[in-house]
Amino acid sequence: MNRRRQLPQLLFFFALCPLIIQMGCANGQIYVPRSPGLRPTVAPLTATRAIGGYDSARDASLRLVIEGLDADQRGDASRALAKYQRAIRVDPTNPFAFLALSRHHLEGDSTDQASAFLDQARSLFETQGRLGPAVDVWGLGLRAGIDRARGRNARADALFLEARQLSPSIWGDERLSAAELR
Repeated sequence: MNRRRQLPQLLFFFALCPLIIQMGCANGQIYVPRSPGLRPTVAPLTATRAIGGYDSARDASLRLVIEGLDADQRGDASRALAKYQRAIRVDPTNPFAFLALSRHHLEGDSTDQASAFLDQARSLFETQGRLGPAVDVWGLGLRAGIDRARGRNARADALFLEARQLSPSIWGDERLSAAELR
């Protein structure tokens, strides 16, 4: 007799399970279904968001990177390059300065320099324990851009796909603007 009374309650519970999961768990987390192998989109770590997370030398260097990105956005490439180089003199361990230089040289069709600066940025992020989707989004997309400029289209397509999975708003056009890294 008890089982007969429990059956409607169990059916009701199981009918509500998908709705409960979609609305969120008790601890406030929201269930988001993901396809196997698909990485979630992330909020990339930008130069602006990185300010305040380090020491005063890094913050000063990040501000110079931001000034350089602003100059790049205005089309003042020589001023931008000077700002990035000064940022490295202030803090030679600032990976954002090297990311900005990589982006700058990729836009200027200097793929060898873009690649070298990207490798340096990745090495610094790795040394500082900062690798992860919020940082990988830059490396994947820039490497894809470098590969595309070198005619390695199949590899570029695969890397751009990964970068778009992490941040479709940035890599949808397969280009990293100065404002996006800012």
